[in-house]
Amino acid sequence: MVKEGDMVPKFELLDSNGNKVKSADFKGKKHVIYFYPKDFTPGCTIEADEFSKNYNKFKKAGIDIVGISKDDVDSHKNFCEKMKIPFVLLSDTKTEVAKKFGVWGKKKFMGREYMGVFRSTFLVNEKGKIFKAYPKVKAAGHADEVLEVFTN
Repeated sequence: MVKEGDMVPKFELLDSNGNKVKSADFKGKKHVIYFYPKDFTPGCTIEADEFSKNYNKFKKAGIDIVGISKDDVDSHKNFCEKMKIPFVLLSDTKTEVAKKFGVWGKKKFMGREYMGVFRSTFLVNEKGKIFKAYPKVKAAGHADEVLEVFTN
């Protein structure tokens, strides 16, 4: 997994409108990159909702929010519309970016093993350097925690 002090790995993915978004697009900006398992699941819905509710506070502090999951562009579009998500969601259907960040791996749920995304968040400064990493995120309250780290 990438760690604090590392530079953000280079990537290019499609957003919920099918537009290409590159990691270089965020150079010179503070931003949050959060990885989540799946649109419309309970924890992911809580996390997206909390980032959405705090969106104006993040914008006022000059911080962009980027959510990344394995879901396709259409799923992200529906998720954004239904949840009124005001920030960028990126589609990593081939899990290439999740693997670059080290957040793709074997998971266990109810005795079943499968490959999936570990809910993780990375706080990035204007130079593209990760200054805080959260490798195991609990969705509820996480957006407030991230905002507090950025603004203190």
